[in-house]
Parts: sequence; C-alpha cells; structure tokens
Amino acid sequence: DQCKGASLAFVDSGGVTEPVASAGLALLADKVSGACGLLAGIYCADDLLQALQQRGQLRAGESIVTRNGIWLGAHWLRVSSRVDELGGVIVRQRELEELAAQFDLHENTVQQLEQDKAQAQHALGELEQRRQQTEISLRDSAREQARLASELSANRVRVEQALLRRQRLEQELDETREQLAQEDVNLKQSRQLLQQALDAMEQDSEKREAMLQQRDHTRSVLDQARQRARHDKDSAHQLAMRCQSLQTQASSVEQGIERLSGQLTQLRERKHSLASAIADNTAPVEDVRASLELNLDKRLRVEHRLTEARALLDGIDHDMRTAEEQRNQAEQQVDQLRSRLEQQRLEIRTIEVRRGALQEQLQQNKFDLQTVLQQLPEGSTEQQWQQDLERLRSRVQRLGSINLAAIDEYQAQAERKHYLDAQNDDLVEALATLENAIHKIDRETRSRFKETFDEINSGLQDLFPRVFGGGHAYLELTGDDMLDTGIAIMARPPGKRNSTIHLLSGGEKALTAIALVFAIFRLNPAPFCMLDEVDAPLDDANVGRYARIVKEMSQHVQFIYITHNKITMEYADQLMGVTMYEPGCSRLVSVDIEEAAELAAL
Repeated sequence: DQCKGASLAFVDSGGVTEPVASAGLALLADKVSGACGLLAGIYCADDLLQALQQRGQLRAGESIVTRNGIWLGAHWLRVSSRVDELGGVIVRQRELEELAAQFDLHENTVQQLEQDKAQAQHALGELEQRRQQTEISLRDSAREQARLASELSANRVRVEQALLRRQRLEQELDETREQLAQEDVNLKQSRQLLQQALDAMEQDSEKREAMLQQRDHTRSVLDQARQRARHDKDSAHQLAMRCQSLQTQASSVEQGIERLSGQLTQLRERKHSLASAIADNTAPVEDVRASLELNLDKRLRVEHRLTEARALLDGIDHDMRTAEEQRNQAEQQVDQLRSRLEQQRLEIRTIEVRRGALQEQLQQNKFDLQTVLQQLPEGSTEQQWQQDLERLRSRVQRLGSINLAAIDEYQAQAERKHYLDAQNDDLVEALATLENAIHKIDRETRSRFKETFDEINSGLQDLFPRVFGGGHAYLELTGDDMLDTGIAIMARPPGKRNSTIHLLSGGEKALTAIALVFAIFRLNPAPFCMLDEVDAPLDDANVGRYARIVKEMSQHVQFIYITHNKITMEYADQLMGVTMYEPGCSRLVSVDIEEAAELAAL
C-alpha cells in the first residue's frame, strides 16, 4: 500500500541471472505472483539504510527496492514516490537533504574508518616485525636448546659409556687375574716338563748322533741308487731307439727281398720267353743284321749332308741380319732428314704467317714498315721485345678472363650477403636471448638449490640428534659453483671422532641415511614412502628412536615398511603378513592393531 502510485522503471539485464543470497534480503519475484524473468536479481529491503549496507554485495544486473519506492543498484540510485500536488517537491527536497546529511555522516565515518585502518595497519606492521623478531629469537632459542639437548644427550651417553667401560674393565681385570693365576700354574708345569725334556734330550744325544750318521749313509746310498737309475733309464732309452731302428731296417730289408723276389720271377719268365723266341728266330738274324748296317751307313751320310746344310743356312742368316741392320740404319738417317726438312718447312711457314700477321697489323694500325724500323730504338732486339710481350701477356693472363656478368653476380652476392647478415643478426639476437634465459635459469637454479640445501641441512641437523640420541650432522658443499658442486655428509654420532662417513658402522650409516631422507620428506612430502628392512642393522634402542620418528612423520606421509622387528611392529597401525597355511599355498593376513588391542582388553 505504501508503494501505491509509485512509478518503477525496470531494466532488462539481458537474461535471468542466478541471484546471490544477500544477508536479510528477499527476492522481489517471491513477493509478486506470476512474476516473469524481468524481476530476477531484484531484492527487497525495509529501508534505505539496509539497502545501502547490502549495496556493496550486488553483482552486475542486480538491484534493491525499498518499501518507500527507492530503487538502487551497485552504481546508481533512483527515487520514485507518490505524486503529491502540494508537498511532492518539498518532501523530495527534505529527503535529498536527509540523504546528503546521511552521506556526509557516512563520508566522515568512512574517513574515520580509513584513519583507524591506517593506524591498525601501522600497528599490525609493528606487531608483525615484533612477531618476526620473536620467531627469529624463538628459532635461535630452539636451536640453542636443541644444541644443549644434544650436548646433554651426548654427555649422558658418554657417562653411560664410561660406566659400561668401567664395568667391562673391572670384569676384564678379574678375568686377567684369574688367567694370571692359571698361567702361573701352567708355567710351573711347563718348567717341569722342560726339565724332563732336557734330561731326555741329554740321554738321547748319543742316539741322535748315531741316527745322523745312519741318515748320511742312507742319503749317499740313495744318491748312488738314483744315479744308477738315471744311467739305466738312459741305456734303456738308447736300446729302445736301437731296437726301433733295427725293426725299421728289418722291415725295409723284407720289403726289398719281396721286391727282388718279384723281379726274379719276372726275369725268369722273361728268360723263358726270350729262350723260346731265340729258338724260333735263329735263321733271320743274319739278314736283319746286314740290313741294319746298310741303314746305318745311309743315316751317317744323311747326317753329314744335314750338317753342311745347317752351316750354309747359318751363314746366310748372318748375311741377312747384317743387311737388315744396314737397311735399318739407312731408314733411320732418312727419317731424321725427313723430320728436319718438315721442321724447317714448318718454321718457314710459321715465319710467313707471322710476317703476314704483322703486315696486317701494321696495315690495320696504319703504320709503315720502314717508318717503324726507323723509329725503333738502337740496340733493341727481337728477343727483348719478345720478353716484354711475354711479360705483358703473363700480366694479362693473371688478370684472367673478363666476366661480363660480374655486376649481376655482385648484386646477387650483395643481396645474399644482406640476407645472411640479417640471419646472422637474428641468430646473434636469439643467442643473446638464449644466454640471458640460461643465466636467468642458472640464477633461479642457484637460488632454489641454496634454499633447498639450507632447509634440508636444517632438517638434518634437527633429526640427527633425535635419531642417534645425540651427536650432530650437517651437509657441506664440496665446490664453489652451485650448479656443479657436490654434497658431503658430515655425521658425527655421540662418542665418536670420525673424520669421514665411511668410518661409520652399518647401523650408523643406516640411521644417517634415515635422518637425511626424513629431512627431504619434511621439505617435499610424498604421498607415501616404502621402507624395506631399514631397521635390520639397528639395535633395540636405535629401533625405538627410528620407530618414533616414523610415527611422527606418518601424520604427513603414509609409510609402508617391511620389517621383522617386534618393536617396529608395535608402532604400526596396520599389520599385513604373508603366511603359508598349507604347503605351497601362501595367503595374506592383515591385523588392525587397535581392534587387536580392544580384543586383548576384553
């Protein structure tokens, strides 16, 4: 009823938006039946003060309408009231004055709040500085406390070690006294045995001399027997070689006898055959002998004539070779004369050609031969002018042939050089950019490596005394450059003065590694960590410290460790084991420690 007669101007925001619930404000669409999308994002307020308080929470397209018809958005305000002919302007003027007064009041309040905010920020900065100083002093105090605690633990361990050492020394002293008494008894017995042995040695000295003589005689007999054995061995070897050679000769003689017997059989057969042939051919032997002598005479005559013909042929061959040599010499002389004649003809032809060329040149250059000859300097020779010409020709040849396309080639090469220079500039710029990026990465790497190293070193210094019950350890850089330096672990357990980590025992190395790994996990925790038989080389006291550290770290990292140690198992929340219920059949068994403890309590 209060808003009757008010004219409201609705602005379409371009679509229905999801309104943001404001504290104590309701949507106008909920109070209007049959509301359309134009009322989306419009809230209702009881008065202008409440609307102004909620004005800062409005988003784009949202607005607030009050009961008295004032409509305002995040950055605008519209006033619509009833049309009153008498008092409309005065009422609006009074409302404007009230709004101006409220605005000034709120402006003063805002200025006062800004001053209070500045003072509060200044006080907060001072408090922040005091907090940082307090934290620094607290960290220093914590470090000092940790150092004093480690020294106290080390002193306690040294005292315990001294007490244990004293007990061991007392036990060793008692054992030494008992051993000394036993040694006295043994010494007396040994002296008695020594005296008996000396007496027996005096009694056996004569037997010893006789046995030594017998030993020498036995050695001489043994040497003679060895010499005879070596001589017999050599004789047996020679006899074996002789026997082998005789066997070889006997086999060869037997083969010769067999071969001769075969030949004898063949000769006997040949004898029988010849005897039968002679018996059959006794009559024609004289006729054959006469024809043989006649043929021998003919052969001698023919051989004599053949010898004479060969001598005649040799003489003819000698004459032919001599004539051939003379003919070759004559042909060589003719060839030489012919070559000289051809050379002279060529020279004459060359001279004629040169003369003709020179005449043509003189005619082309409009020179007269006689005039040129008269103008030649005295003492000038053809050889001198030829040398000058050759010198000029060589200079021209050194210049090379004239390249008519040199200008175009120069332009093409100049364009290529310009292109290559641009590419070189781009490469230089890219190289400079890359070097700057590398330097930036190196700086960032050095900075992050230094921060990580300091945090891990601080964590190691904190965890090492807790794991060992004393002592101290720290990380040390082996080089000056952060990018290629190495890291050395300097660990000194309580009661030790070792100079390197290699002098530590297996358990001490394991504890040092645990402290380093847990320091890294503090810096960058992983989702889970698996530890396999880490407590194997540790004794019960160190196992308890190790298990407590794991229990503490398990609040941030899930640990899965494999162990056979009962102390470590007691600190676990869940146990899982593998058992062989039947031969060859393994099964997984899990135990919840809390449930097991509750069952044990029942």
